[in-house]
Amino acid sequence: MREYKRVHFIGIGGIGMSGLARLLLRLGFDVSGSDLNASETTRMLAEEGAIVYYGHHPKQVEGAELVVYSSAVSEDNPEIKRARELGLKVVPRAQMLVEIMALHRHNLVVTGAHGKTTTTSMLASVLTKGGLSPTVVVGGKVNGFDGNAWLGEEREYLLAEADESDGSFLRMTPEHAIITNIDKEHLDFYRDFGEILEAFVRFVDQVKGKVIVCLDDPGVKKLLKRKPSAKYLTYGFEEQAFYRARVIKEGARSVFAVFENDKILGEVVVPFPGKHNILNALATVALARTLEISFKDIRKGLSDFKGVRRRFDLKGKAGDILVFDDYAHHPREIETTIAAFKKSFPKRRLVILFQPHRYTRTKALFDDFIKCFDEADVLLVTEIYPASEKPIAGITGEKLAEALARRRKGPTYFVSGEGLALARALDVLKPGDVFVTMGAGNVYRLGEKLLEELGLREREVA
Repeated sequence: MREYKRVHFIGIGGIGMSGLARLLLRLGFDVSGSDLNASETTRMLAEEGAIVYYGHHPKQVEGAELVVYSSAVSEDNPEIKRARELGLKVVPRAQMLVEIMALHRHNLVVTGAHGKTTTTSMLASVLTKGGLSPTVVVGGKVNGFDGNAWLGEEREYLLAEADESDGSFLRMTPEHAIITNIDKEHLDFYRDFGEILEAFVRFVDQVKGKVIVCLDDPGVKKLLKRKPSAKYLTYGFEEQAFYRARVIKEGARSVFAVFENDKILGEVVVPFPGKHNILNALATVALARTLEISFKDIRKGLSDFKGVRRRFDLKGKAGDILVFDDYAHHPREIETTIAAFKKSFPKRRLVILFQPHRYTRTKALFDDFIKCFDEADVLLVTEIYPASEKPIAGITGEKLAEALARRRKGPTYFVSGEGLALARALDVLKPGDVFVTMGAGNVYRLGEKLLEELGLREREVA
């Protein structure tokens, strides 16, 4: 990598691309990049020394030796075309991550359909507490740390969230890996669940050491049957799991006992709700123990964990109304997240503003989406966030809302634009409610606007 002086990122404002750009800045490379729009992330990169362009233009790659592109960028992008004309090395984001991995002695990876970001972030907290000072690349902004990527002191350990959505995790050969779960997801890239499973089979072959897997997950059970291996180290609530959790208390925080091969290690407190977060923490315990980190440091690292932005993220409070944001966008994640909110706030109404993400996902999982909102007291559904996809005939937010209204007992509304969504939210909210913006698109902005509006109303009443 040292033969490259300047690296140019096409799509530099994305959560994954920006993390790698930040690492290269800290490693002493000149970094430039382009994105369609200015954002908090692009402004931060510019402040840290990157040259950031808005819009894509062929001249912007001139002077770079290496060009990195995100999965959201098509091959006919003018900057990619110009880079190839100039004979520059052009690589996808995942290959850039592999090259950064090569600068470290020990590479640790977290992958799976759900829970990757939270598990990676918990591990970062525990490994840091255990004195390993890892370089970290994660798909979210971690509270209490330096955003979504930071450089370790010794360049010994690198911990990365690995993306299975486009098969790019198959470029990696980590020392140890966690597979949180395997699910019917990213069907814009994979033909079906069978093809997803085969990708994980290949991934297991590439891991040099332990593959830590959740024994509670149906997809993982299919992997264990399809690909038996001595590499597996299991965790979960099931009795057969090598690392097992027994829940002691659920609520706004989770308390559970940890067993290692049926021997109790002790109790752990995670300051976040939900059985899914207990499983994320248990995966962290399994890998940390594999690295011989003491249980005392593990327990401290988990209890000190401050969470990730856009995961059960409290944005603010207006009067007695709590406003949260959550990234959940797959039916399984949605159902799990709603259950966590219900456990945390059993006496409050739960009002959800959901923004479906991608036409392909909405079409492939339409029937599952209809079933996953049963426990929401009030549901508002926006139009689908396209994420660069073209519309699919008959697949709309309105159609999804209509199907949900036929199934659900509570009120369900379709809100076609930001103005209507905000107006409807203000209309339905009552003192004591918990309001959640949910989805992987830009729905979080409505929560911020709602807080502003509720604040204005409070001042008017006062």
